[in-house]
Amino acid sequence: MARAWRKLGIGLAAAALASPFALELRVRRSDQPLSDAWREGPVEPRGSARLGISFRPRQVEALGLDGRSTLGALLAHPFQVVRLGAYWNRVEPRPGVVDFGELDWQVDAAERAGKEIVLCVGALKTFGYPELFVPDHQLTHPLPEGGLIGPSAYPSLQAAATDFVARVVDRYKHRPSIVAWQVEHEAVDPLGLEHSWRLDAAFVGREVAAVRRADPSRPVLMNGYLPASLLAGLTQWWRTRDQGDSLALAERVADVVGIDHYPRHALVAAGGRTVYLEGGAVWQGWRRSRLFARARDRGRRLMVTEGQAEPWEAVTTPPNPRGRATYSCPPERVIGNYNSWVRWARQAAFPLDAYLFWGAEYWVLRQQSGDPRYMQAFDRVLQRA
Repeated sequence: MARAWRKLGIGLAAAALASPFALELRVRRSDQPLSDAWREGPVEPRGSARLGISFRPRQVEALGLDGRSTLGALLAHPFQVVRLGAYWNRVEPRPGVVDFGELDWQVDAAERAGKEIVLCVGALKTFGYPELFVPDHQLTHPLPEGGLIGPSAYPSLQAAATDFVARVVDRYKHRPSIVAWQVEHEAVDPLGLEHSWRLDAAFVGREVAAVRRADPSRPVLMNGYLPASLLAGLTQWWRTRDQGDSLALAERVADVVGIDHYPRHALVAAGGRTVYLEGGAVWQGWRRSRLFARARDRGRRLMVTEGQAEPWEAVTTPPNPRGRATYSCPPERVIGNYNSWVRWARQAAFPLDAYLFWGAEYWVLRQQSGDPRYMQAFDRVLQRA
């Protein structure tokens, strides 16, 4: 989910505070006392769902960590699945230059650790801020705000994107560790408030077709942001009303529907206080129930591709307050957010394919800063689920 959603702004927050949406808002100090609440309470059994993480090399860099040692430390934990990304501007940094070195060592490390891999092939959007990773030489002018990026208006970009995803699949399709290809990231949603352009469903459809031609044996995964509140849901509906949001597209064309879920996140911070948006039970339950029902009716698999397990504050890089936690995601919510999805799946009598915790790089930062609680909360799930 684009980090620019953190910057919805004072105007939106003020309007919401004066409306029925105020029921979904909390005003709190960002820094909260640390506790050992993560040690207490149940850990729901995962059933057939696999557990895993996503690895974001750009986030590793933003946090000042070393990529190889960070991934190595994470892969030592006994989860089943890791999601990796092919970042187009890193693979193709200059015209005529192709370098898969960074992705190669990540895939090699995951295979040595015995993990299954979900590989996001891009092309334009891949998970991890800033989400848009088109090489400069493939996009000489910024995409126009407010419009749909379709194949007829951007034939050269479409051709380059489909060529890239096919090239990635062709390179890695002989790796037995790869269990699914992810096409784009929140494919037809806008990039928060940073960019209002969106990919046309037809553009993405051609990428999906290219991936299936390159490897018809593995499933295609597509993910989307599941709003946890009515305010976020209405905003998303308005901005994607012409062709539907990414979850709706995934339900139509993907084999596996990936859900990105952030039940508590900051809107705006000022004067030592932060306005948070917290998921409302009515809206969340309706949309979630529809996801399970449609997956059952259409023969789709469901996976939580991003289960919030790191802070989502009113800044791009998650804060690391020494000896404190942030309100949006203290360590106990690593377990609590997981528990919620396992319970919902059990209530729907529809198994989750996997649950991927979002924020593993942050846990490493916290551990190196003297606070192992986030990592220990994750380990508690792995041990007891």
